[in-house]
Amino acid sequence: MIWIMLTLLAFAAGVLAQLRLRSPLANPTLIGTLLVAAALLLTRVPYDTYLHDVQPLSALLTPAVVALAVPLYRLRALLARQWRALLLGGLSGTALGVTVDTLLARALHLSPDAQRALHTAPATSPVALQLAPFTHAPPALAATLAVLSGLIGALILPTILSTLRVRHPLARGIAIGSVAHGIGTARAREEGEWAGAAASIGMGLAALTVTLIVAVVGGSGQ
Repeated sequence: MIWIMLTLLAFAAGVLAQLRLRSPLANPTLIGTLLVAAALLLTRVPYDTYLHDVQPLSALLTPAVVALAVPLYRLRALLARQWRALLLGGLSGTALGVTVDTLLARALHLSPDAQRALHTAPATSPVALQLAPFTHAPPALAATLAVLSGLIGALILPTILSTLRVRHPLARGIAIGSVAHGIGTARAREEGEWAGAAASIGMGLAALTVTLIVAVVGGSGQ
């Protein structure tokens, strides 16, 4: 119960910081993660113990992801007209993410566990957890790297897209969602309903694409 309360308080602190600072770095998930990580390091509590204690919160991840389908239904007519561009953008973004993660892991000579975990990082953390037994990656590491991937994407992608003069909300949303999944989708929703709905599609396509890749590869080379 203590770790659940601490996690919620850390996230609330992140929300307050975001409201006051109005900075991309004031991301509630990022701030909450850093605060909880600092607490774990100071108390020397193993991550497995923390994960067990906050299981009720972790169980809410799946319904939270499913709830992102609500804006898809509300904008179904618009999204149906743009399905080709959304499909191409989502698949391209996910394929790029998988390729970068794979090459980066090899270039940095990461451990085999880290390399296996990175293969599912472009998918949202609930999907990464479910795929971990098939990739033979430690579930906690797979989920952690998925969250980290989403955090980095949510922080830098909006700025990159603005620099590239990508302004259409559907284009921005599909790019952010396909690379930064749940955290990115939450960030995209701050830009408007269109961007949030497109990000939800991108996140879904990323989860589907990564799952298919794992199914086809079958853990070969792991």
